[in-house]
Amino acid sequence: MKKLVLSAALLAGIAPVAATAQVSVNINVPGVIAVAPPAPRYEPIPPPRPEQVWVQGNWYWGSRDYAWRPGHWERARPDYDYAPGRWVRADGGYRWVEGDWKPKGGHGNGHCPPGQAKKGRC
Repeated sequence: MKKLVLSAALLAGIAPVAATAQVSVNINVPGVIAVAPPAPRYEPIPPPRPEQVWVQGNWYWGSRDYAWRPGHWERARPDYDYAPGRWVRADGGYRWVEGDWKPKGGHGNGHCPPGQAKKGRC
């Protein structure tokens, strides 16, 4: 009987401590930034250049904060259009989708390979 009373008293003493304990879980998903990117900066588009495509500037994530990467020229690719990079909501945060070259007029036959539309490539 003494053991039962002692066990009950011990549990009664531990219960309030356990009830106030808090658990914090921070899941870090690679490539996902929890903080939304700032609004895009205004950046005037320079006059066109032959065989060049202007790639607009964008925010990129440094080690602790966003920083601005100014726009730049890229060599145009025949029969391709440039699709600019963009921030998209993903996995409870924001993920950068790099700009990419897409065949003019889609994929030619209207088919988008599996998983590519979700990545913004079709």
